[in-house]
Amino acid sequence: MQIYVNAAARTEGDGSFERPFKHINDAAKIAAAGDEVLVYPGLYREYVNPLNGGTEDKRIVYRSVEPLGAEITGAEEVKGWEPYEGNVWVVRINNGVFNDYNPYRVLAYGDWYFARDERHTGCVYLNDKAMYEALTLEECLKGEIYTPSWEQEASVYKWYTTQDTDANETVIYANFQGKDPNKENVEINVRRECFMPQEEHINYITFSGFKVNKAATTWAPPAAYQDGMIAPHWSKGWIIEDCEISDSKCCGISLGMYYDAPNNHYFTVKSLKSPTQMERDTVCRGQYNGWLKEEIGGHIVRRCNIHDCQQTGIVGRMGGVFSIIEDNHIHHINNMMELGGAEISGIKMHAAIDVTIRRNHIHHSTMGVWLDWQSQGARISQNLMHDNMVPEGSTILFGGMESQDIFIEVGHGPTLIDNNILLSKQALRIATEGVAFVHNFVLGSFTMVGTGVDSTTPSVEGETDTIDGAAAERRQRRYTPYHIQHRTEVAGMMTILHGDNRFYNNIFVQGYPAVTGPEDRFNDEVGTHVWDTYPTYEEWIKNFNLINGYTDMEHVGMCKLGEIFYEGFKKPDMGALAKYHFGHLPVWCDGNVYFNGARAWKKEKKNLVDTENTVTWSLTEEDGKYTFRTNVYDLIGGFRDGIITSDILGKAFEPEQRYENTDGSDIIFNNDLLGNHRGVSTIPGPLADPAELNEVIWID
Repeated sequence: MQIYVNAAARTEGDGSFERPFKHINDAAKIAAAGDEVLVYPGLYREYVNPLNGGTEDKRIVYRSVEPLGAEITGAEEVKGWEPYEGNVWVVRINNGVFNDYNPYRVLAYGDWYFARDERHTGCVYLNDKAMYEALTLEECLKGEIYTPSWEQEASVYKWYTTQDTDANETVIYANFQGKDPNKENVEINVRRECFMPQEEHINYITFSGFKVNKAATTWAPPAAYQDGMIAPHWSKGWIIEDCEISDSKCCGISLGMYYDAPNNHYFTVKSLKSPTQMERDTVCRGQYNGWLKEEIGGHIVRRCNIHDCQQTGIVGRMGGVFSIIEDNHIHHINNMMELGGAEISGIKMHAAIDVTIRRNHIHHSTMGVWLDWQSQGARISQNLMHDNMVPEGSTILFGGMESQDIFIEVGHGPTLIDNNILLSKQALRIATEGVAFVHNFVLGSFTMVGTGVDSTTPSVEGETDTIDGAAAERRQRRYTPYHIQHRTEVAGMMTILHGDNRFYNNIFVQGYPAVTGPEDRFNDEVGTHVWDTYPTYEEWIKNFNLINGYTDMEHVGMCKLGEIFYEGFKKPDMGALAKYHFGHLPVWCDGNVYFNGARAWKKEKKNLVDTENTVTWSLTEEDGKYTFRTNVYDLIGGFRDGIITSDILGKAFEPEQRYENTDGSDIIFNNDLLGNHRGVSTIPGPLADPAELNEVIWID
């Protein structure tokens, strides 16, 4: 059945073509499996709560008849502003408009929020541009530049709010810098979400072609309820496609956490357990709250333009498993720098099990992609990322996140990063293990190698134990889960040993000045040299062989990490092996090239290190079309390496899982960034043929 919605309809209808509904939510009350809700162009100031889901073969489809013609907004227009002082005007809003959620009372705050200042989930918009919240009326009157902002010229537009409890009114002051708000388009957001079912397990919905904006979403850390302007809410099989999603106070799309009352913002409310233990609890609680492949995840987010959200473009804790995020343009995320803490990125996911992130253009965001914990089977492939770094002239926000294209944190792999162009100052923050990095073009460095996992904290007063030689201190290790292969069920937990990484056929270029000295907090020097102290596989396995009486590799059943057998030999000595059980895991590295001072792993046998020539590069945009050019292929000359496959990459150590497709089939890296075919041998980097430099690599 087709159900029609038209905001321009003369009266309320019944959903027929002749008498369409005026509101999308009216259609959402009756739409059933197999139905299509057709929404005509118009502005829909409403919250849509789908009551029913579809099935795998009979989806419920919500479609904008004209692409981006139907706009769902969480905002309301505000007139009646009165002059207050200087450029500042004032308006009073009766709190009845907010129903049971007043975003000018609710703060964006909770677990993993680190910024000193707390701001409301509400906002004021001048001509579709978010204004900056002042913490005092005096600050609003001054209208000065907010230096952490990535767009400082816009930061002089301020607003400030207070409550008149006697009159039951929200009072908003705003500095419009000389503009008359009664003649401009001024809006405030009043609704928390735009399109999100209140109930869980509303499955198999397609949401296609809408504009969605200006919702007062809340801060969404991993062990708390995660809302977005659009959200499946702990369900299965949604498709969100061809939408423009912008100006969420926190998150644009949420694929994440359900409301779990005992664990919701646990640390902020109780603070009794460590934040890491709270996260482990969340994983285990999810197991008995339906976190199964058959019930949760498997979503698709594609061809969306996601921008100007102030926490994340896409967020998801556990609910985004087995999903595909592809062909999206994600940009200008967290640029206002009003919010600071973890969970800030273009895409931020916990437990991205078998999640594919491919062919996205991610730029001008605090971070490009952040996969935290359990990125087991995740693949980041064929993406263009650039300018994910603090612009010159902006100050660092206290409590803000460091910037890089990709951050993989405290997982055990296998996590695959291949065929990407990464142009920001830091390419990969790798406080983790079990990562394969294949056929990438990289201008930035690897940071947090071998660190960023455990913390050392003071002992309780009076305790005298010594751990790792540090008297009166305790080592707090982060044990994180790994899973049954291609499933959500937890197989075990382990701390991060670091290593177990593979680097094949990449191009490393020192694209930015390498800072040395005490100010070099994370490492600015590009290349694989940061693993110089890590063992090769042969060096690592030798420790186990000698302790058990082995003298050569012939006595090992299968020479792949995670496939070691001790047939016919004495029982291993647990005590003697302990230091190797908790030592760094090995590294594999081959076929990479290094330019402009980028440095190679000292144990890499086949590579090209060019210290004489200078690599140049450019990324140009014309009418939304991006072209990448570099002379690196002229300098590589005849250097070639073989085709990389799943067999070459082997298995990630802890989960003993191969680097493979989500269906268990082999990966053969014979297709490049643009999907073009590689031959029997291959040049390093993401392009199979230098002639592709003349091709457009992205169209916005």
